[in-house]
Amino acid sequence: MESNHVKSRGELRPSIPDLPQEQLAIRAKCFHSSNSFIPFKKDDIEQSIPNRFEQQVEKYPDRVAIKSKNHTLTYDDVNKTSNRIARTILELPGSGEEPIALLLENDAAMIASMLGALKAGKIYVPLDPSFPSARNAYILQDLHAGIVVTNNKNLSLARKLTNKASHILNIDDVDAGAPSENLRLSISPDTIAFILYTTGSTGNPKGVIQNHRNVLHDIMQYTNTLHICPDDRMTLLYSCSVNGAMRGVFGALLNGAALYPLEIREDGLANLANFLVQEEITFYHSVATVFRNFISTLTGKETFPRLRLIRFGGERVLARDVDAYKKHFPDSCILYAGMGATETGHVCEYFIDKQTRITESVVPTGYPIEDKEVLLLGDAGERMGIDRVGEIAVRSRYLSLGYWNKSDVTPAVFFPDRDDQAKRIYRTGDLGRVRSDGCLIHMGRKDFQVKIRGYRVEVAEIEVALLALDSVNAAIVQSHADDAGERRLVAYLVPAMGNIPTVTDLRQALAQTLPIYMVPSAFVFLDALPLTPNGKVDRAALCDPSGIRPELETPYTPPGNRVEEELAKIWAEILSLDRVGVHDNFFDLGGHSLAATRFVSQIIKRFRLEIPLRTLLEAPTVAEMAVVIIERHRERFSEQEIQTILIRIESLSEEEAQRLVPDGIGDRRT
Repeated sequence: MESNHVKSRGELRPSIPDLPQEQLAIRAKCFHSSNSFIPFKKDDIEQSIPNRFEQQVEKYPDRVAIKSKNHTLTYDDVNKTSNRIARTILELPGSGEEPIALLLENDAAMIASMLGALKAGKIYVPLDPSFPSARNAYILQDLHAGIVVTNNKNLSLARKLTNKASHILNIDDVDAGAPSENLRLSISPDTIAFILYTTGSTGNPKGVIQNHRNVLHDIMQYTNTLHICPDDRMTLLYSCSVNGAMRGVFGALLNGAALYPLEIREDGLANLANFLVQEEITFYHSVATVFRNFISTLTGKETFPRLRLIRFGGERVLARDVDAYKKHFPDSCILYAGMGATETGHVCEYFIDKQTRITESVVPTGYPIEDKEVLLLGDAGERMGIDRVGEIAVRSRYLSLGYWNKSDVTPAVFFPDRDDQAKRIYRTGDLGRVRSDGCLIHMGRKDFQVKIRGYRVEVAEIEVALLALDSVNAAIVQSHADDAGERRLVAYLVPAMGNIPTVTDLRQALAQTLPIYMVPSAFVFLDALPLTPNGKVDRAALCDPSGIRPELETPYTPPGNRVEEELAKIWAEILSLDRVGVHDNFFDLGGHSLAATRFVSQIIKRFRLEIPLRTLLEAPTVAEMAVVIIERHRERFSEQEIQTILIRIESLSEEEAQRLVPDGIGDRRT
């Protein structure tokens, strides 16, 4: 590959002073009102992550570091806990920079274990217990991990996943009275810090390697751009197995700020607004899909006086997301959208305030950050000009070291820079164009990699899983936008002769090996895959089945009463289907966790009855949910009152329906 050092203004971010005045003005508004911001110096990246964290502990020992529904820990608490974990790790067999697998939920235990592994000079590898066992088992095998850190809650799973050669460290058994002083090991910034596994084009996940210097550089940029300070209270809504969580965890804990983990897969989004207000959150961070589902729970009456930043990452941001931000959040709150990859760290940024006008349906990707150059390349590595579409590549000295145990894959996407030996070039596989002002516009994937609810998904991995089933002869997976503009996966299948699977069978089989976000929302059965004249699959000929109820094992049964009619209508709206039967399973129809939270929020709005998210798991059909709703109302109201409400609710607006409901029906209870 030829040198790709781009010199024209259109293909390389201008220096910060040359940014458009509008962007500079909005960026300046990111100062925290407390004036407690301390710049992250460039020299500070030449150390280890534990060193930087321990400096914050020394400054702010009694400040809250982590607060969740289960824990409230100060910086001193987290430091002592992680020191005990580090010392216990060092007592186990093993030497050098070996990987330590962390099989823990996204809470204080995971974060303390991440720091504990780093303090011991090891490499941490976070595993999500909610992911399929087969996926986690593959990662453990690929790592050759000798130590798996877990707790009582996940101990049984850890034993199933590991072999006899692995040591299981149950942190609930770590002696609380053990020495908790800092270890003060000499850890070079070149030392590998973590390995994060992303979906792989070969059908298996691949581990992306990052060292301490790269992580600190990413947090330095994050800190200085958004003025993260000790008075900030930051959400953690990501799984710790993805890069967005790394930026959230270290963005807080390396700056003296407080981190607030919230498990939305369990708790849902219905109470997120109250959480943001009650905990006085200043910094909200999620993918745009989560934000859209959160917005659907709002009434328009909420206020968020302490919220100063909304940060999106992981997927494209739509103009309607900006409209929602302008409608629901205070004038002082800034919207910050960015693009990056696990391999590159953060690359581009775009600032939005209430005066920003978005003229297209998708928000621009933005302007490359300091120390990251964006190149647009043709198929042969040639440089593309302004407003020409090319593959996005990133040139920097702060790129991932490559892929763990994948010596053949790393050189295929990471290239040396002929002009500067300290830098390398990473070809992202994304397509884009650069405007004359240096702003990057993302144009989608060069291959068939997609983003689903913020997760990067290689459809080849799903196709491999489908083809492993005896009931499937051929399979193609594509993503389509639903009526709400969100991406969903559709699988096109040629079933084996005489062995046509049901949607339920397919979902259950795929859930054994794939995370739930990678299980397609819809399945289309074909006699044969369409082909182009040269014999390749004609993907353009595969139609989007959006709006059509899938063929289920359960025959369609229409609603039989007014509650069922209202529920079926809600389900059809949320899942973008023409009809829903009362015995259809929500998840067989393509429902997922975020759609479930939207459904529950609609129950609250339309029936003035709060139910926990788990109720949908226990009653996943319209008929079963109708019984739950009717029984809940019977506990508080007479049959005559209920009948009056149900007869009229369908024909009324939400405001009129709420006025109709007798006093007390709006009381929230679970």
